[in-house]
Amino acid sequence: MSALFEPLTIKNVKLKNRIGVSPMCQYSSVDGFANDWHLVHLGSRAVGGAGLVIMEATAVSPEGRITPADMGIWDDAHIADLSRITSFINSQGSVAGIQLAHAGRKASTREPWVNGKLIPENEGGWQALAPSPIQFAEGYGQPSEMSGSDLDKVIGDFKSAAGRALKAGFKVIEIHAAHGYLIHEFLSPLSNVRTDEYGGSFENRVRLLTEILSSVKEVWPAEYPFFVRISATDWAEGGWDLQDSIRLAGILRNEGVDLIDCSTGGNLAVAKIPVAPGYQVSFAEAIKKDSGIMTAAVGFIDDAGQAEEIIVSGKADLVLLAREMLREPYFALKAAQTLGADISWPVQYERARRSKK
Repeated sequence: MSALFEPLTIKNVKLKNRIGVSPMCQYSSVDGFANDWHLVHLGSRAVGGAGLVIMEATAVSPEGRITPADMGIWDDAHIADLSRITSFINSQGSVAGIQLAHAGRKASTREPWVNGKLIPENEGGWQALAPSPIQFAEGYGQPSEMSGSDLDKVIGDFKSAAGRALKAGFKVIEIHAAHGYLIHEFLSPLSNVRTDEYGGSFENRVRLLTEILSSVKEVWPAEYPFFVRISATDWAEGGWDLQDSIRLAGILRNEGVDLIDCSTGGNLAVAKIPVAPGYQVSFAEAIKKDSGIMTAAVGFIDDAGQAEEIIVSGKADLVLLAREMLREPYFALKAAQTLGADISWPVQYERARRSKK
């Protein structure tokens, strides 16, 4: 049996294989609501055999959106449409997960296929918030430094969002602390120059994340998996790096986090990132080895053999695919054929299954 198709049990939730759909923004919501696009987009990946399907970065508040078209979970009214999606994903033998997010200083921008630039407040935009009033890049807004009440609200927003996620039928939750969004901005000394208890030392810079985790755990069941996505490095001198990530991993493990989703970058517009197939896998491997926590590998993984090797060699416990899943929704079904794994197909598709000659 292929290692990639061995089940993975995390707490009381069993993934049928080690293939997951990475959260990918679709910028296709109105007022935060899921719709038919999301049902078909995520549902087709469940039909395609992925063991875990993670909903895109979902804003915990209106001001936490990247764009006006972001998915949202700040209102109880969002639950019904999300439940429709989780119900279908679960019916296909996959597990539905959701990534909870706040955009921080990257908020109030247009969709990437428009121009990705700032939406002024007089054109329907909103004030971006950040640990420090440091602009991300030209074309983005000048963020406001968050006050104590702002921080309290964000912590409460993540807790409320987690409660709604549970009601909507998600069985895996992931806190987005990567890619230069709000929590990552607090972690990195490149974007956090505060002098209070949320800035300065490593312990202070990780404080918002640990307080969010503590708050979320009050509503998220102990028997359901709890993930955190991090950027394992800023790819910049003086920024967040792998040793910081390993140190954080130990804290997260002690906080009850089950798995770290290991991405990189996103906090510095001019960072030089050595993008290549599997270029982030070594971070997942190092964090897993040095902290003992489970990890997910992500980033330019687009081949069944490549994914299999990651699991066989113990570099990560789970492989999350993004762009390849956009190109090939049925990646898992095809990977099983390539690797000789005998898995079940949707009965509606069995007639198209190739023989094992």
